[in-house]
Amino acid sequence: MAVTTVTELLDFFEAHSVEYLDMRFTDLRGTEHALTIPANTFTEASAAAGFAFDGSSIDGFTTINEPDMILRPDISTAYIDPFRAHKTVNMKFFVHKSASDGASYPRDPRSIARRAEEYLQDTGIADTCYIGCEAEFFVFDSVRYSTSVNTAFHHVDSDEGWWRSGEKAMINGDLNRGNQIQINDGRFPVAPYDKTIPVRDEVAHHLTGCGFAVERFHHEIATGGAQKVKYRFNTLLAAGDDLQTFKYIVKNTAESMGRTATFMPKPLEGDGGCGMHTHQSLWKEGEPLFDGEGCAGLSDLGRWYIGGLLKHAGAVMAFTNPTANSYRRLYSGVKAPINLAYSESHSSTAIRIPAVGNNPDAKRLEFRAPDPSGNPYLGFAAQLLAGLDGIQNQIDPGNPVDFDSSDSSSLPDVSFSKAKAVAQVPYSLERSLEALDNDREFLTRTGVFNDSLLDAHIQLKYDEEIMPLRKGPTPKEFELYYNV
Repeated sequence: MAVTTVTELLDFFEAHSVEYLDMRFTDLRGTEHALTIPANTFTEASAAAGFAFDGSSIDGFTTINEPDMILRPDISTAYIDPFRAHKTVNMKFFVHKSASDGASYPRDPRSIARRAEEYLQDTGIADTCYIGCEAEFFVFDSVRYSTSVNTAFHHVDSDEGWWRSGEKAMINGDLNRGNQIQINDGRFPVAPYDKTIPVRDEVAHHLTGCGFAVERFHHEIATGGAQKVKYRFNTLLAAGDDLQTFKYIVKNTAESMGRTATFMPKPLEGDGGCGMHTHQSLWKEGEPLFDGEGCAGLSDLGRWYIGGLLKHAGAVMAFTNPTANSYRRLYSGVKAPINLAYSESHSSTAIRIPAVGNNPDAKRLEFRAPDPSGNPYLGFAAQLLAGLDGIQNQIDPGNPVDFDSSDSSSLPDVSFSKAKAVAQVPYSLERSLEALDNDREFLTRTGVFNDSLLDAHIQLKYDEEIMPLRKGPTPKEFELYYNV
């Protein structure tokens, strides 16, 4: 639905008998929240005044003594929810303070993404940053997990999972017909091996109905239901909105079909995980800025952008890889992008320059380290600011690597020596948070991020994820240490 003003939205409500409006906003973690109101209570006056809510109930937002916050609509983000029984429009909102000045809330992720776009324009370097992300996910038939004082386990199941190849029956009780996908396999299989085609078809159908330009979709590398649905790139803030809507559609499509979907980076041991390669480019006055005659066909501006992204990768990954599970994917995944270097072809590097032929409009870089577990608005903004710092300080990333550093054991001695010298991404969430804490100036000097938000993000990660994971044993620890 293409509406840009409150009047157009109200006309749409009336013409299509819309009953409810779902007001969506995103917290620091990247979780989307919603409040629903009757559509007939959304008016020109109420849209201008905003909608009050209790921000103290949202982790990382505000305290109980200052709970009052305001939601203000972003009309262009409205779309019809394909899953509600009664016609409902979903729409993204900005979070504002309740004070009389009505200033945007400094910890509102969408406001941060908007400020990043404004800062880009203020620099004069470019006026537009395009982001295209490939958020992978798994579709399972069932999932169970539990932790308590005396037990901990997780169990996922899928009819296409290799672990079921020896079972007599499939999950529904039918005889096993032996069409399972092997571990570290699954790139572009067809039926009957690919048992998730109906889910992807329905996801693509719903995405198209919600205004997405779907480009391709297929099974990914891993047993048990690894997926990719690729849609067209967008400007930075809009790309964050797209990803939130994409995740909502994927999860609810799977749920409606009796399956379950997850964007968890590493749900299976010893197999592929869920990455989110993030393509990005800068434009000015309708002209691309990364195409040139330098290394890998890049302009100086493109190379400097890479230099900044590589320099600040540790801090950036506190947002783009913000879970402890993120680092299981990086260090035990297929073709894990763990090396802080760039290349035209090798998948072990954190940055790749896709081959685009003679099309300067398509020239871009692909940051391969991110995954879809975090907050897209913060992650995209941090990547842009790192790249801009590289341009402003003309940070030279060196030459692209000409070897596959993921298999250094097979390299000639000279290449092996080169591979060992390549820096690597942080190996844990704690290391990324430490990097963010020590390397924050490129974020804060811009006015896009402030120290309060960064401190809140770091503290939230320690309190809610790192410390709980330290408190108890895992099943793997019993396997390793019970008989010590």
